[in-house]
Amino acid sequence: MEITSAEQLRAIVGEPVDLVIKKVKSHLYDVHREWLASTPMMFLATADGRGGVDVSPKGDPAGALVHVIDDTRIAIPERPGNKRVDGYLNILAHPHVGTVFIVPGRGDTLRINGSARIVDDGDYFDDLAVKGKRPILAVEIDIEQVFFHCAKAFMRSELWKPESWPDDDLPSTAQIAKRLMPEADEQALEERYAEANYRKILY
Repeated sequence: MEITSAEQLRAIVGEPVDLVIKKVKSHLYDVHREWLASTPMMFLATADGRGGVDVSPKGDPAGALVHVIDDTRIAIPERPGNKRVDGYLNILAHPHVGTVFIVPGRGDTLRINGSARIVDDGDYFDDLAVKGKRPILAVEIDIEQVFFHCAKAFMRSELWKPESWPDDDLPSTAQIAKRLMPEADEQALEERYAEANYRKILY
């Protein structure tokens, strides 16, 4: 049976306990700042004006991935990429965003939801430089909700346990591209997606 109402959903799932409700804050505490400073990986979720959703991974050395402007605002730098900018086009149409901040080895995560804007400069851009390269843009997020998410998903997946990882028998990035675009030159794809070549254009 399809669930079509909040009442049906709550009848199955139940209500959150007090602790889960009270952990949601509207501004950053010191412990949130400490987590953000240790985060090298995050995901940014956006939606367009029609409800189409995009989730984009962002990665940088810890300390360069996110800048805390103040207790109610953070900034995420943009580095050179594939120029699709799906998420940024979404922000222009519908500024509400959701984020998940991940620290390697930790099952809990930090989530921040809020309203975003795109900027092309700021007095903190120099602080976000990596290998001498400043970000080309940044997404500033006005915090509406910030809270820690429990570790159950990471415990179920055993994501941080190498012994649980499958053998690397999936096709390479170049092989995937060739299967999706048979007309592409295979050698050119191998060169394009070689890690050594990719690392030259990270910043």
